[in-house]
Amino acid sequence: MHIEQLQLKNYRNYSGLDISFHNKINVIIGENAQGKTNLMEAIYLLAFTKSHRTAHEKELIQWDQEFAKVSGRIHKRGRSFPMEIIVSSKGKKAKLNRIEQKRLSDYIGMLNVVMFAPEDLALVKGAPQLRRRFIDMELGQIQPKYIHHLGQYQKILKQRNHLLKQMQRRQIDDKVMLQVLTEQLVSHAAEILERRYQFLHMLKNLAQPIHSGISRGIETLDMKYQPSIEVLDEPEKEKMEVAYLDKFRQLEAKEIERGTTLLGPHRDDLSFEVNGRDVQVYGSQGQQRTTALSVKLAELELISNEVGEYPILLLDDVLSELDDYRQSHLLNTIQGKVQTFVSTTSVDGIHHETLDQAEIFRVTNGKVES
Repeated sequence: MHIEQLQLKNYRNYSGLDISFHNKINVIIGENAQGKTNLMEAIYLLAFTKSHRTAHEKELIQWDQEFAKVSGRIHKRGRSFPMEIIVSSKGKKAKLNRIEQKRLSDYIGMLNVVMFAPEDLALVKGAPQLRRRFIDMELGQIQPKYIHHLGQYQKILKQRNHLLKQMQRRQIDDKVMLQVLTEQLVSHAAEILERRYQFLHMLKNLAQPIHSGISRGIETLDMKYQPSIEVLDEPEKEKMEVAYLDKFRQLEAKEIERGTTLLGPHRDDLSFEVNGRDVQVYGSQGQQRTTALSVKLAELELISNEVGEYPILLLDDVLSELDDYRQSHLLNTIQGKVQTFVSTTSVDGIHHETLDQAEIFRVTNGKVES
């Protein structure tokens, strides 16, 4: 799988761009604030229909313009096809084979991308929402149905929180409606939880040998999902629904008092352990970075196993954050099999044969030269 061509129109600091890429390694060099990360973000947007940097999509549109457009030609499973995202004040349009897609679940997953940026090093030590977002984005690529359940869950959660807030203020007292919304929420929550457990089981099995290799066999990685309900070792959707409903009954008075939903996938977390110790609390910076790198490399393998081809890898200003040993391990892993985009201010100090074979692009104020 690779991107053959990318076009940008009114996107951030790019008035217009039409560029073709090498199907292996593409190095994007430029000073800060010239447009390197904007180019990486555009590829990410094309895959996921959203930015990894901002929730305010109007920021993607160039100043004084009415829309921004990102389009590309993708090569996957022996065929080539166009994809396109248009962002405007009226919302967002996603086109696949020039046909607008009414459901994002029909679009997301056609272009598989793994992003590794400095903020991903905070996957281990950062806030729980970073780890939830990581699960949601990666799982959504390989299971479009997950996106549907997540979207429905978030929609019902918003309605339920609104009702709880009204009940907290004593503007309304409708426990029948609360029960209806709870049952609807639980149906999607159990589906999300079951799929998250399956995904993390696969990811852990792939990440463990990678982590062992990077740590020269002296560290063992474990990943543990931390749900807001008690879950058996082998979670089943029906049993989780029962557990959720029971817990919601116990918390009903407290939820009304606080005016918000107190449990569910939106409050879950993921922990990483190295040699039985929580890396977030007790791990060194090196252990935290090895864990994050192991997880990202495991993502590549997991998507390859599920989709049949390696995804595209975006390394956004991250090589300079890794020491020589971890750099080499990363570049050795991707060599010759993953289309990779590397953004950096300079390749000085990065010595690896993979980069010697790369296509070099230089970015200056929204202009790209190869």
